[in-house]
Amino acid sequence: MKKAMIPEENRSLSQGNSNTSINAQNARLVSHLRLGPSDTFTIMRELNICRPGARICDLRASGYKIITTRTMLTDEWGRTHRGVAVYTLIAEPGQKVAA
Repeated sequence: MKKAMIPEENRSLSQGNSNTSINAQNARLVSHLRLGPSDTFTIMRELNICRPGARICDLRASGYKIITTRTMLTDEWGRTHRGVAVYTLIAEPGQKVAA
């Protein structure tokens, strides 16, 4: 069986993402969301998180304010998906949210 190879331009995205513990996934996700909104496909592919919604739930339970919007996206095989979650971090634990 032929082993899948990560393209050169994507290797840096997967470096350091081999730890699949919940704490490691949550830490990666928070760092990523601090850079801006991110969708389910990107979180799965770039952060090696199989269940982004579960990690978002963990973060919300820890006091992070994260909003979810839905969008239509096309995957890498050209298939269109409706209702893909896009997560936006709006406040961290202890921060006030501007009204």
